[in-house]
Amino acid sequence: MGLTVCRQGPHLPWLDADALPDADMWASADESLADILQLHRFAGEHSDATIEALPLDAVGSVPWWPEERRQVTLHQILVHMVAERAHHLGHADILRELIDGTAGQRTGDPNLTSRTPEEWNTHRADIETAARAASAEGRE
Repeated sequence: MGLTVCRQGPHLPWLDADALPDADMWASADESLADILQLHRFAGEHSDATIEALPLDAVGSVPWWPEERRQVTLHQILVHMVAERAHHLGHADILRELIDGTAGQRTGDPNLTSRTPEEWNTHRADIETAARAASAEGRE
């Protein structure tokens, strides 16, 4: 494979060892809309700079992916992101979950945290609580 480059960004608390499972999938009550938009802008600018600076065969590492798939090329990541964007565009997966209760691409999807139905209910309640707290503070 080609060139290996380390490109770092801001601290992402959901990657901390003590982070709650799926903490990257929702905004906490202490995150403002401005914080979220700033991270979104950073991600886009960082991605654009990476694509501009590196060849498609540049090697990187996705530390939270399984060891056997962790080393990837820029080309692989770009294809992955196109598929992710298509999958989540419009949040059709949320509508599907509301219709049939199924989450992920398939039963046992390794991209989802394993939870019992009761644990999922607790998780949803935690997200709802954070959303209501942010709304009450005017952080919609």
